[in-house]
Amino acid sequence: MNETRWWWPVAAEGEVADAPLAVELLGDPLVLWRDGGGAPVLFADRCPHRGARLSMGRVEGGTLRCAYHGWRFDGGGRCIAVPSAPGFEPPASCAARALSVQVAHGMVWAGFDGAEAGPPVLDGLAQRRLVYGPFDVETSAPRAVENFLDTSHFAFVHEGWLGDAAHPEVPAHEVTATADGRPVIERYPAWQPRASAAAAGGDWVDYRYEVLSPFAALLTKQGRGGGPEDSYVIWACPAAPERCRLWFAQYTSDLVTPDDTLRDFQVAIFAQDRPVLESQRPRRLPLASPGEGGEAMCAADRLSAAYRRYLRSCGITFGVC
Repeated sequence: MNETRWWWPVAAEGEVADAPLAVELLGDPLVLWRDGGGAPVLFADRCPHRGARLSMGRVEGGTLRCAYHGWRFDGGGRCIAVPSAPGFEPPASCAARALSVQVAHGMVWAGFDGAEAGPPVLDGLAQRRLVYGPFDVETSAPRAVENFLDTSHFAFVHEGWLGDAAHPEVPAHEVTATADGRPVIERYPAWQPRASAAAAGGDWVDYRYEVLSPFAALLTKQGRGGGPEDSYVIWACPAAPERCRLWFAQYTSDLVTPDDTLRDFQVAIFAQDRPVLESQRPRRLPLASPGEGGEAMCAADRLSAAYRRYLRSCGITFGVC
């Protein structure tokens, strides 16, 4: 599966506490916990002894103890104790399956054997960061990312906020690509009645869009009348082919507006998107062109079309059709 080339977000860093956390990635149940040094550890959520969910267990002395027979595993997955056989030296076949873990951008990332360099790189963003979520959504991860990249729904789904139904036109813009083929819009102008939580009124706003990886994207926006620069990232974890877990990270130069006000604005925006996202059929994102039986397109959909071509070029098969 080509998806194992990539690193995937599985939790916000603050979600990993003292108890094991059950997560799901690419259809596989996983368990996330912290070892004795506080580092996050990720295992397949299956005890190698009798297949019980390790997420039902507990963390003890920097090890994970299975709830069924009490087998204990260190942060590398090695079984270090079998209570029913005190003198037994567990061989390698008794180890839990461990995945690689990295912490970046306030998120915990999972990597399979053979995963490439690491999580996406974010450069030059404002220092203040807030992470919103998780949101468990009944649609595929690429459907959610494509919605994040879509501009022509602003006037209808976010009327009075990010768009105005009296002005639904998508202005001329150009889609380019990074050296490694990720779609980019360097400048997209939009009139928005309320572009951010701190906005006092309507303004022309300049957007920049960049696809970061198959299921992640970045937009940066700033009003022409001044005000803070805001960048938003969607981190999508493909839990199952038609279900995903999302986080939204905001990087803002606004040092005044309270966290709760910023969070409430973004949660309200996603609450407008969510019912539309979950209504879409098929839930998996169609990658075929319109001439090959795929979904209809128009000139306003050029970024969506570029994103679908990018997924095809990456060999993505999970969450698409």
